[in-house]
Amino acid sequence: MTGDEGRARALGTCDVPVQRVSASAYTVPTDSPEADGTIAWDSTTLVLVEAGAGDRFGIGWTYAPAAAADLVEEVLAGAVVGHSALDMPAVHEQMRRRLRNAGLPGLGAEALSAVDVALWDLKARLLELPLHRLLGAFRDAVPVYGSGGFTTYTERQQAEQLEGWVTQGIPRVKIKVGEDWGRRTDRDTARVRAARAVVGPSVELYVDANGAYTPKQAVRWLRGLADADVRWFEEPVSSDDLAGLRRVRDEVEADVAAGEYVYEPEGAVRLLGADAVDCLQADATRCGGITGWLRVAALADAAHVDVSAHCAPHLHASVAAAVPRLRHLEWFHDHVRIADLLLDGVAPATGGLLRLGDAPGHGMSWRTADADAYRVR
Repeated sequence: MTGDEGRARALGTCDVPVQRVSASAYTVPTDSPEADGTIAWDSTTLVLVEAGAGDRFGIGWTYAPAAAADLVEEVLAGAVVGHSALDMPAVHEQMRRRLRNAGLPGLGAEALSAVDVALWDLKARLLELPLHRLLGAFRDAVPVYGSGGFTTYTERQQAEQLEGWVTQGIPRVKIKVGEDWGRRTDRDTARVRAARAVVGPSVELYVDANGAYTPKQAVRWLRGLADADVRWFEEPVSSDDLAGLRRVRDEVEADVAAGEYVYEPEGAVRLLGADAVDCLQADATRCGGITGWLRVAALADAAHVDVSAHCAPHLHASVAAAVPRLRHLEWFHDHVRIADLLLDGVAPATGGLLRLGDAPGHGMSWRTADADAYRVR
């Protein structure tokens, strides 16, 4: 069967039922201790979902506790199996309803997100189309920014990571801050100035406090770094503090960003309605998968605010390519490393861009043999 014949057959029926949904979990140790302004960690858990129809299958994933896999199989699979793999809005809504009593925000949304991504991948494979073409591509390459710079890094580790991204041609980089406010060690300030010295004046420098500051602390700290030319201040305060985000945004020159903990479109409405961000972050592994990410991006577009894809860069590439008002996506160290370890079909970021391919679906497949050593469920 040719590609055109396959697409014609799939499009000729509204009944391509999903026959199976399964989930598994894998915990991958970090390559060195990691921390940001609020927590520390030494491993990352990925929950993988596989959805199949006939001889085709799609995969999706989220970064969440292994319990998300239980939610997929015990709660969400029953909302999906038997429904058409082509009717994503209907299946997505069925999953949302199944989570009504279990709770949608948090773990429920992360489980739903992984299933939604797997179903979009399955649909694109059934139609033998690259996912970004199925969604409707606006661009064929997505700009990225290097992200890591953990507070646990030594000066040498930070410098080597930043130099690596610059060598790859990535023109924007981000480090974590917020660990030492109140201790008066000025280590955050020194790390930012060291980062600027390493990347030079032509690379955009970003910082991420993960909500570690109060509004006054955030403003005072960043004003003391005017010489470092910080362009992006991510979660200077808790993303739940809408008034605080707005205050910081009004008083600093850097763009203020937040939104990675938006679990459903209503969360984006609150951030946008409060005029709290210059750029809205959205994470398809948390906000409802491809379906939810598109809805959040549409809200940002209506508010004339850019959207940035948070973490999981390879998972986001297709949907990020489909929206006009995109700032960039996060080339996050942990998730890039895990993708290289466990997935085939991942593309490198070259010249500051992640380019889309021509393979059906999102183009990636799971390396089961390599992943088994990390499997925890």
